[in-house]
Amino acid sequence: MKPKMAMLIFFSVVFLVYFFVNYYIYKHISSALSLESQIFRLLKALLIVVILSYPIGRIVERIYSSFLTDFIIKVGSVWLAAMLYLTLLFILLDFGRLVFLILSKLNITQGSFIVNFVKYYKIFAAVATVLLLTYGYFNALYPRVSKHSLLLNKSLANRSQLRIVAASDIHLGTVISNGRLLRFVELVNSQKPDIILLAGDIFDEDLGPVIKNDMGKLLSKLEAPLGVVAVTGNHEYIGGVTKAVQYLKDHGIHVLQDSVVVVDGILNIIGRDDRQSKVMGGKVRAELASLISSVDKNLVSILLDHQPYNLEEAERNGVDVQISGHTHHGQLWPLNYVTKSIFEVSRGYKKKGDSHIFVSTGFGTWGPPIRVGNRPEIIVVDIKSN
Repeated sequence: MKPKMAMLIFFSVVFLVYFFVNYYIYKHISSALSLESQIFRLLKALLIVVILSYPIGRIVERIYSSFLTDFIIKVGSVWLAAMLYLTLLFILLDFGRLVFLILSKLNITQGSFIVNFVKYYKIFAAVATVLLLTYGYFNALYPRVSKHSLLLNKSLANRSQLRIVAASDIHLGTVISNGRLLRFVELVNSQKPDIILLAGDIFDEDLGPVIKNDMGKLLSKLEAPLGVVAVTGNHEYIGGVTKAVQYLKDHGIHVLQDSVVVVDGILNIIGRDDRQSKVMGGKVRAELASLISSVDKNLVSILLDHQPYNLEEAERNGVDVQISGHTHHGQLWPLNYVTKSIFEVSRGYKKKGDSHIFVSTGFGTWGPPIRVGNRPEIIVVDIKSN
């Protein structure tokens, strides 16, 4: 399948799901605003505007980016989180109505009770959603530093320790912009890393807002004596991988796409192109075995692979450390149960044989700037020689 056709199918499916979910929400909310008054008609119109804001903002942004498109996208991104919780709450409501309907048919409850229940439940749903979004917004502002220490039977030459600071899923763009990027740079630099590793999805989708806000200038302030190394994620492919990779290189970041670099004679970094490269880039990525076949196994080997699938490959090929991201650990509860069912490691650390696997929840957010049930993070790994 050609990349353009794959992208068209992907976005068509996303649009259809978006339409039907919002239609379901709109029917519920509009029934609560059923009185024929001017204020209720305005509220319904406002709801439609909010529902359409994210897709329209994203489309218009690619043609002409401005303060207005930024505002529209940010409003729409918050609505994405509201969609999730309103949908879940209204499904629960519909289930409750079904139960009450059955009970009323059995003369166990009165019909008037159902009417009052629905009325107050919808008020509860609105308040609960606002509270969850408010909590999630502030929760997303305060990343944690996840620290680990590894003792490896590998030489570090004349070093007693090697400090790696890793991050994934920053999602720089309209929603995650200069303010959060500055906090990211300051937080990473404050850890005094020897090397900085970025495990994909550095950019969100369109590179336009990144260029417009000169985010590369802030990225270039990342400081590590052994440099900054990155790999692509699926979002680099969604937004245009060639331009994304070149932008990173232009700002001092070494990008690995199915390639290996030996750092300071003590460290192999194996960077895999994102698995989405085949669907969205028309390029079949190299097998891990072929990438690692020529590396010096006496050195510490670190694998950067954005999506944490097939973790047994790292173990089988003698990788010491794998760093991945992508999952966001669901980002919004209860989606963490989905990512946990898909990925062997949805977040955190796992040892497989002699391989140490780290999956980051990510620093930024996709869509809504909101996290419920987990926090953004950077990972610090201190490697010591046995």
